[in-house]
Amino acid sequence: MTAIFIDADACPVKAEIYRVAERYELRVFVVSNSYINVPRDPRIERVVVSDGFDAADDWIVERAGPGDIVVTADIPLADRSLKKGAAAIGSTGIAFTASSIGMAMANRELMSNLRAMGEITGGPKPMSARDRSRFLSTLDETIQKLKRKGG
Repeated sequence: MTAIFIDADACPVKAEIYRVAERYELRVFVVSNSYINVPRDPRIERVVVSDGFDAADDWIVERAGPGDIVVTADIPLADRSLKKGAAAIGSTGIAFTASSIGMAMANRELMSNLRAMGEITGGPKPMSARDRSRFLSTLDETIQKLKRKGG
């Protein structure tokens, strides 16, 4: 059965995930380095990991696999999840795929270098209503695809 793993520390679409998971009766793991409020629902499990580097990512990758969905803005985590056979979706609704992850990793490296040189300052754009809508659509499409595959 499909489970959704949320890289939750900075995830802006947790409420949307909870609603979709309830509709499909899916298990959700909310993984973070600190306590995060989650709905009282037996299918939603809060997982607090140590604050070690990549502890949440490691926990998710150890457990996610084919038929599961990982929601993250962390491109290396998306890459690791895809290699384990899980689907990976960014919080703005961009689905990471085997054919797109290489470019996403290269772009991440480029942006990191530009930030280190002071060429780019500031973080990502704020979440828009369009991003939320795209996320919901992508999550629903991914669940439907996994259901057709028997996930």
